[in-house]
Amino acid sequence: MKFRFKVLSVAAVALGVLLAGCGQQSSASVKTKDVTIGIVGADKTVWKAVQKQLDKEDAHINLKIKEFGDYNQPNSSLQAGDIDLNAFQHQFFLDNWNKANKGTLVTIGKTVLAPLAVYSKKITSLKDLKKGDTVSIPNDPTNEGRALELLETAGFITLKNTELPTPADVKANKLDLKIKPLDAAQLPRTLADVDAAVINSGIAVDAKLNPEKAIYREQITEKSKPWINIIVARKADKSNKTYKKIVKAYQTSAVAKVIKKTYKSTEVPAWNYKF
Repeated sequence: MKFRFKVLSVAAVALGVLLAGCGQQSSASVKTKDVTIGIVGADKTVWKAVQKQLDKEDAHINLKIKEFGDYNQPNSSLQAGDIDLNAFQHQFFLDNWNKANKGTLVTIGKTVLAPLAVYSKKITSLKDLKKGDTVSIPNDPTNEGRALELLETAGFITLKNTELPTPADVKANKLDLKIKPLDAAQLPRTLADVDAAVINSGIAVDAKLNPEKAIYREQITEKSKPWINIIVARKADKSNKTYKKIVKAYQTSAVAKVIKKTYKSTEVPAWNYKF
């Protein structure tokens, strides 16, 4: 009887070792998927936090970040299949790009809301602007219109009633300000040449501009919803399970804390923002 018990015990231990070995082999055999994400500006810190979340969840996803120097490239690169996702734009920008380029890119998740801000090396308040001063703004269609609306809200210009205004839609300009559209990435470098510049949050952070020294900031209201930044994929990948895991990892309290710490008042987590 004792001998039989010992045999059964040894068999049980051997089975346990075998099952454990199978489990380890199964875990080790899961292939890690590389996902390349295109960004513009200083978002690497946030995406490192997303990677930590994915590792914590044992998602077997490796994020590869590809940085672009301007807003013109990431959508073209994504549409062509050179990258898997991008995260640099708001919905209005994507809609405009799809329309202009016959694109089929789609939103798969919300990220942050990044109010535009006005910076200057010459004045400390928008009230210091004088007649004929120059204000530079982003020259891409959507952010150009958004910057003009900021100047209207601040009381310097009046715009025609249009969805996406351009400098041609300025119908009143009480200080005869010279509004100078420039490539968004160039705005921080040209601050010495203008009296003020309306600059996107990511570009400002990347240029190491102190957000506390912004002389004006775009107000967050119900009208800000189209400006919420998004994660974008090709239409065929709208329901991709791997990409959904990335969105879920991004939209966590841990990543929200990193966003707040990194960007302070310049960007806010927007996936559950209450307007």
